[in-house]
Amino acid sequence: MNAALLYPFIIVAGSLQALGNSMNAQLRGHLVNPFLAASVSFLPIVFVFATLFLVMPTPLPSAENLASMPWYAPLGGVAGAVAVFGGLAFVDKVGAGPFNGLTLTANILTSLALDAFGLFGLQGGGFKLMPWLGGLLMVIGVTFIARVTPDKDESKDAGHGLNPRLLYPFIVVAGALQAIGVVWNAQLRGALINPWLAALVSFIPVVFVFVLVFLLRPKPLPQRADIEGVRWWMPLAGLTGAVAVFAGLLFVDKVGAGAFNGLLITANLLTSVALDHFGWLGMKQVRAGASRLGGAALMVAGIVLISVF
Repeated sequence: MNAALLYPFIIVAGSLQALGNSMNAQLRGHLVNPFLAASVSFLPIVFVFATLFLVMPTPLPSAENLASMPWYAPLGGVAGAVAVFGGLAFVDKVGAGPFNGLTLTANILTSLALDAFGLFGLQGGGFKLMPWLGGLLMVIGVTFIARVTPDKDESKDAGHGLNPRLLYPFIVVAGALQAIGVVWNAQLRGALINPWLAALVSFIPVVFVFVLVFLLRPKPLPQRADIEGVRWWMPLAGLTGAVAVFAGLLFVDKVGAGAFNGLLITANLLTSVALDHFGWLGMKQVRAGASRLGGAALMVAGIVLISVF
C-alpha cells in the first residue's frame, strides 16, 4: 500500500486532536470538577477499544512478548493524558493557539532528543543540524503565536485572575510527556501485538487514575444547570484525541515518524489557530493577525525541516 494514501487520515487525526482540547475545555467548564470531566472524557475511549478488542480478539501476545515488555510501556497513555488534562484545565485560559503551540514544540523537541540520544529503547541517531534548526524555528514560531492570549482580547480574563503565561511551564512539561508517551505506546503495541488490546491497556490506567482522584476529591460538583448545558459532543473530546494515538499505533511504521509527526502537528497547529480566530467550540475569539500567522508559518517551516531531514 502506498504510504501517501494514509496522509489524509493522519491530517484528520491532527485536526481532531486540536478540536479535542477545546471540547475538553468546554466539558470541564460545565462539569466544574476537572477530575470528573477527565473521567467522562476518557471513559468512552475505554468502552470503544474494549468493544473492538472483544470483536477482534486476535492476534494475542505470547508469554515471550509479555516478558520482553518494558515496565513503563503500559504508562504511555498516562504520560499523554497529562497534555489532555492540561488542555481540559487550561486551554480556555491561554487560548488554543498558544496551548497547542507550546505542547507541540515541547513534543517535537523531546522527540528530537529521544532520537538523538536513543532513549527508551530507540536507536540513537546522534545530533543532526537540520532537524534541530527546525525545532528552533518552531520555538520562535510559538513565541509569536503566544504573544496574543485571551487576556489581551476584548473579553479580558473572564474572572480567572491569573496571568496565562504562568501556566506555560506546566504546558511545556505536558508536551514533553506527550512525546514520551508516543514512544511508550509504540513499545506497548509491539509487545501486545493486537492494536486494540494495546490501546485498551494504554487508556485503562488513565481512567483509573482520574476516577480515583475524583472519588478522593469529589467536590466541587456541577449543578443541574451546569449539566443541562453539556452539549452532546463534549464527552466525545477524549475520542477525538484517541484517533491520533491510534493512528500512531498503526501508521508510524508505515509512513515514518518524521512524516507522521509532521503531518499530525501541522494539522493540529493550523486547526488550533483557526479555533482561536473564529471562536469555534466556545473559545474566546483571538484574531489571527500577522504575529500568529507568521508564527504558524515558522512552525510549519520547522516541521518541514524535521520531517525531511
